[in-house]
Amino acid sequence: MTNQVGAVTNVKPAKKKKIPSLDRKKSRAGWLFVLPFLIGLVFIYFPIIWESISYSVCNYTISNGIVTKEFVGFQYYTKAITGDAAFAKSLLTGLKEMAFDIPAILIFSLFIAVILNQKMVGRAAFRAIFFLPVVVSTGIMESVMSSSYGASGGSMDLGMEGAGAEGGGDAEVQVQTSTAVEGLLISIFGGLGFGTGLVTYISSAVASISGIINRSGVQILIFLAALQSISPAIYESCQIDGATSWETFWKITFPMVSPMILVNAVYTIIDSFTTDSNSVMMLINDTYMGVQEGSKNISAAMGWMYFLVVLAVVGVIAAIFSAYVFYQRRD
Repeated sequence: MTNQVGAVTNVKPAKKKKIPSLDRKKSRAGWLFVLPFLIGLVFIYFPIIWESISYSVCNYTISNGIVTKEFVGFQYYTKAITGDAAFAKSLLTGLKEMAFDIPAILIFSLFIAVILNQKMVGRAAFRAIFFLPVVVSTGIMESVMSSSYGASGGSMDLGMEGAGAEGGGDAEVQVQTSTAVEGLLISIFGGLGFGTGLVTYISSAVASISGIINRSGVQILIFLAALQSISPAIYESCQIDGATSWETFWKITFPMVSPMILVNAVYTIIDSFTTDSNSVMMLINDTYMGVQEGSKNISAAMGWMYFLVVLAVVGVIAAIFSAYVFYQRRD
């Protein structure tokens, strides 16, 4: 018998066209969205950064129209620290102000966000009112308002300065009112047995409430977005279990918005360190505009030391807050 073995032909299946997943589409869209920023960062911002670093460690001289650069190491950094005592003093003052401002702004922002998240008449109008200082304090609006107030003989310093006797009278009334409110708070909280440090902090925060409101607009919006992302079903289950509003806030609301507390803390630190009214920023700018020899180099050295301090503070705060941040799993 003859066994016939048929030839088996292996037919390769046709390759299917690979369809990109939704995550890949989102990733491509994200890179396309940030592409203009990356181009500007590489071709515009990085050369400026390199030039600033070069100014802080090199000495530039111009002779017969030729610019020569000489590496001097950390000479200008040493001059910035030892030669100008105002820099270290301003830096310490800025750190103290930041330690006061961050808790006050975060607590106030979260408090207002919780109130604005409630169902009430005119909620959208109240949200716009609290965000209005952010729009007013932008560069163009601030300069326009400052020019208008200056032309009329007034001042932008929250009414503490004025034109003529009338302005002086208003400033005196505001100072007396602020002192009276501060004294009332000290007497109330002191009578309740609170510590002197806590009483002083609360009274100082109330006295500077206008500044806190002006710097809380963005934080309030971020907290509002976090509050609205919490599922209503979680609150309904808490009500069914008989939890009080106080328990619901600390057990549900506060942990769910804790990632945004970290975001707002970092934003507040950077905003506090880079605002035009910051004493260190003003000193760096004044040093740059100075006429003494090496003023621009010293200013660049101050700027980079200030950057490292800000980076260290942000890192420490982020590390501390990250240990207590709750991230909801979406498995």
